[in-house]
Amino acid sequence: MIIDPVTSRWADALFDLAQDKDVLDEVTRDVERIAVEVGTPEVANFLFDARVPAGEKRKRVKELTSGFHVLTANFVGLLFDKNRAEVLRGLGHAFKLKVLASRGAVEGRVESARPLGSGELAELAVSLGSKLGKEVLLENVVVPTLVGGVRVTVGGRMIDYSVQGRLAGMRRKLMNARLPASAPA
Repeated sequence: MIIDPVTSRWADALFDLAQDKDVLDEVTRDVERIAVEVGTPEVANFLFDARVPAGEKRKRVKELTSGFHVLTANFVGLLFDKNRAEVLRGLGHAFKLKVLASRGAVEGRVESARPLGSGELAELAVSLGSKLGKEVLLENVVVPTLVGGVRVTVGGRMIDYSVQGRLAGMRRKLMNARLPASAPA
């Protein structure tokens, strides 16, 4: 998921405030709840529909943020005051990336032809983590067209150890190989 710069700045501001006030865990839980709620079509359609009056949106947001830490509730209210409700769409992901970065961790995705076991994922995460100098959290996605091997995407880098990737690499090498000059007959 690509995070727009506006959402990133708002997430940074919320993270910094939560860290300064020593309430990062509470705010993180609140942001996760917001992400789940905004991810449901019913809530998203209501909050981001221009035809819905602002007063009704405010009432719904107040219900949504009841039980939240005061910092998170005020933050969401400020988003609506500044006509930045769209930030809520990507806030969960942007905030999660900020939390991971503060821990020295990064998320990754492992594509494989079959589901990988937890041991295999852990081994791969440790191996990649030692190369990147970070803790790596991996998610496994099954892509049957890979045939075999894995394709890993971590921190904007892709490492392709799939059968398809290796065949494509061999093809490139063969296509770029110089042929020996033929002897005159």
